[in-house]
Amino acid sequence: MLVERPDPDFQSPERAARNLLLAVKLTAGFLALIWLVFAVDQTFGLQLRRFALYPREISGLSGIVTVPMLHANLAHIAHNSVPLLVGGTALLYLYPNSALRVLPVLYGGTSLLAWFFARPNIHLGASGLVYAMLTYVFIGGLLRRDLRSITVSLLLWFLYGSMIWGLFPIREGMSWELHLSGAVIGFLMAWWYRHWDRVPIKRYDWEDDDEVPDWFPEDQAIDPEDESR
Repeated sequence: MLVERPDPDFQSPERAARNLLLAVKLTAGFLALIWLVFAVDQTFGLQLRRFALYPREISGLSGIVTVPMLHANLAHIAHNSVPLLVGGTALLYLYPNSALRVLPVLYGGTSLLAWFFARPNIHLGASGLVYAMLTYVFIGGLLRRDLRSITVSLLLWFLYGSMIWGLFPIREGMSWELHLSGAVIGFLMAWWYRHWDRVPIKRYDWEDDDEVPDWFPEDQAIDPEDESR
């Protein structure tokens, strides 16, 4: 697979640091909101899980909006927090233009898809959104094939590759349906927006010429009809 090197003039260190900081701030702000909802629910006993997703029930449609905000316990929300921060930051930093259109689809589409086929049970948590964002970033890097995106894709696979087992019903009490829905929506969005946020590629003058560059050694210019070579 050909990996293209981004033009260094496009992304100065100062600009990259500024964009990364903004991505971290936005994702951390959303994560803080999730923790605030959890803290209020636990403190005042609001039982907000009644607003979770109930598949194929009209009353459960509210979960399409609320599912990523609700968590069963402290271990549940803690488990989702770090990958949510990583996935959200990577998506906003690498793909800022498509993120404005993709994130609402990842957020609502994951729960909506699960509403159609998931088990008749309570489904809640941000893990579906996590799978959607990580899948989008991973597949997006493979499709764009620039060095920066590929590097992040490989890093995500190294860190969270084992999450692939969460797509299968291998553990009781785990909403694998939300995970699978997130992965499907993330893949579809990555394919749909594969031409967005492509960084300029470093090219040299000789790459635009059909002729062999002047500096190419003459004794290495191979005649394709010369079978002896």
